[in-house]
Amino acid sequence: MIKLQNVTKIYKNSIHALQDATLDIDAGDIFGIIGKSGAGKSTMLKMIGLLERPDAGRIEILGQDVTDFSGTAANTVKKQMGTVFQGFNLLMQRNVEKNIAFPLELIKADKTYINQRVSELAGLVDLTDKLKAYPAQLSGGQKQRVAIARALATNPKILLCDEPTSALDSFTTGEILRLLRDINTKLGITIIIITHEIGVIRAITKRMAVLSEGRVVELGQTADIIANPQHSMTKLLLNVEKNLDGEE
Repeated sequence: MIKLQNVTKIYKNSIHALQDATLDIDAGDIFGIIGKSGAGKSTMLKMIGLLERPDAGRIEILGQDVTDFSGTAANTVKKQMGTVFQGFNLLMQRNVEKNIAFPLELIKADKTYINQRVSELAGLVDLTDKLKAYPAQLSGGQKQRVAIARALATNPKILLCDEPTSALDSFTTGEILRLLRDINTKLGITIIIITHEIGVIRAITKRMAVLSEGRVVELGQTADIIANPQHSMTKLLLNVEKNLDGEE
């Protein structure tokens, strides 16, 4: 469904955000991309979301070579994706109902359909009783549930999650990960999560990629990589988790 082949991205200061990065993501997968700050995770997500174009390499999404897509062609592919952000990015002057409806209003969907879709999504993320509440009245977990519902409003085939739990406590993180897993099961949507937390990768992903200095240094089944890490970065991330667990 999604393939990056030898993708390189160089910014103006000559820093290689990505170097010869190759990975593949299957339809219906929950795929994790992990690495330390500056490893290239956000750049990779922008590449997949067609927010950045590579300096070298090839990107394929939904069976199309989108490497050079721009304008209308890029927007057509972008409509097949929804994004969940670390900081929720909710519209503070709109209540839950209006936040979820916003993407549908932008495409001028029928009002009856918007109301129906908002009701469906509120039920999916367990916020039916919060539709008239405003973001300031919600907990962090509830805000992220609104953001997830909004990202699903236009029935995307791909859900991009940019550090979706880093602003949440451990209990709420577990709730959000369970919700994403449930959404993946019910809707069959492909979910891509970038994170610096190996615990998130362990808890929800089926396959994963480890990034280090812009390179994909491990790629495969999550259970296999965690059980038998090959690269020093993977081992470091696992040791950090182990040390944190030991301090609790």
